[in-house]
This record gives sequence, C-alpha cells and structure tokens, in this order.
Amino acid sequence: MAGNIPPNLIEPAVAPQHFVPPSTRELRAQAVHRLQVGLFGLCAMLLIVGLANIIMDRARLVDAADPIQQVVAADAKPKRQVADPLADIGVVPAADPSPTPTPTGDATDSAGTAPLVAQ
Repeated sequence: MAGNIPPNLIEPAVAPQHFVPPSTRELRAQAVHRLQVGLFGLCAMLLIVGLANIIMDRARLVDAADPIQQVVAADAKPKRQVADPLADIGVVPAADPSPTPTPTGDATDSAGTAPLVAQ
C-alpha cells in the first residue's frame, strides 16, 4: 500500500524541524478556551440538576394530591391475605397459627350443662 502513494502528496523532510514554543497569544487563547469549556460544562450540569429537582418536586405533588387514587382506593375490593398452600393442606406448620381454645377451670360434659364427676 505504501508503494502506491503518489510522490506529490508526501514532501520529504529536507531539514530537521525544530520545536517552536507557542506564543503568549496562543497560550492565552488556549487558557480562554479551557475556561469557556469549563464554565459551559458547569452551567450545563447546574441546569440538569435544577431540571431534575423540578421534575421530582412535581412528581411528589402529583403523588400526594391525586384525588383519583383516593376514589380508586375506596372502591377497591379488600385484598385477600396470601395463603400458604402447603400450610393449608397440612404439610408444613402455618406461619401464624390460629389461636386454639384454652380449657376452662371447671370440667363440663359435651353439652356444657353439668360438671363431670370423677368416679
């Protein structure tokens, strides 16, 4: 590929080229350019953060004062508690067991009328 380049596009270096330090005018132009880019970036970030703050404030206001959500919440059917199917069929114990009736102090028969007497 290098052999196919026309000779008029490449100028041979006849003499060594020396480094020329930039002038004060060029240094000042570079410094001003850096300052402009930095200030532009700072202003852009400030605007982005301000816009995000405004959006979040509006979203909070909409969530807090949405009358439609209150109507929907009032009309909604109550949610059924999540049941554990394994506990329902008796494979594993229930997470919160139902309270069992506690025995009372006096012993009565199954009809609950007369006390049982031990013989």
